[in-house]
Amino acid sequence: MGQQIEKNITAILNTMVEVIRNPVGFFRRMPKSGGFVEPLIFMVSMGVAAGVIQAILAILGLGFAGSFLMALTSIIIVPIMVTIFGFVGAAILFVIWKIMGSQQSFETAYRCGAYSGGIVPVTTVLGIIPYLGPILGLVWGTYLIVVASVEVHNVAAKTAWIVFGAIAALFALISIGSQFAARRVTSGLSKWEQEMGKTGEMTPEETGRAMGEFLKGLEKEVGKE
Repeated sequence: MGQQIEKNITAILNTMVEVIRNPVGFFRRMPKSGGFVEPLIFMVSMGVAAGVIQAILAILGLGFAGSFLMALTSIIIVPIMVTIFGFVGAAILFVIWKIMGSQQSFETAYRCGAYSGGIVPVTTVLGIIPYLGPILGLVWGTYLIVVASVEVHNVAAKTAWIVFGAIAALFALISIGSQFAARRVTSGLSKWEQEMGKTGEMTPEETGRAMGEFLKGLEKEVGKE
């Protein structure tokens, strides 16, 4: 039993390394069928790894989640979200590839999407870099999908780059906008905490005015997005 578990872990790690180091060779050799279990296990494993990394980064104060409880929660939530969005993402990819002329099945689309998740542990670390980190992860993921388009779905590289490049550019804009909004909200909360620290020296009327000013300022900042 122990040897089988060790063997499975080794196989998952080897697959992750191959996806990162040699994506062209990996997708060229990837079986187009064989069931959903193996790619699902791989995707969930990457989700668990990403959750653990997020927890460690949060404990070190390097992520958006700063509490120990939220850090532990991410270990459970991230794999669940990865599993759910894995099937949703595969469905979207399947439709896009079909429009682009692919003759492959939904199972093949799912396998491509699942194994593209081999970079998730690395992109989770990159995510701590403000603005640039998520963009790097998005570009990397787009590259893998383009490689899968060419090697598995026989789509011309130029066509794949145009389609998935445009989608990536849209997500990049959304990512940057959401990060700006998140940082503005965080800045507003920090100011509010500072003001709340002074409430012991303020009258109830002054406290109410301070709260109102904070909410107006927060609404104004978020409204800029």
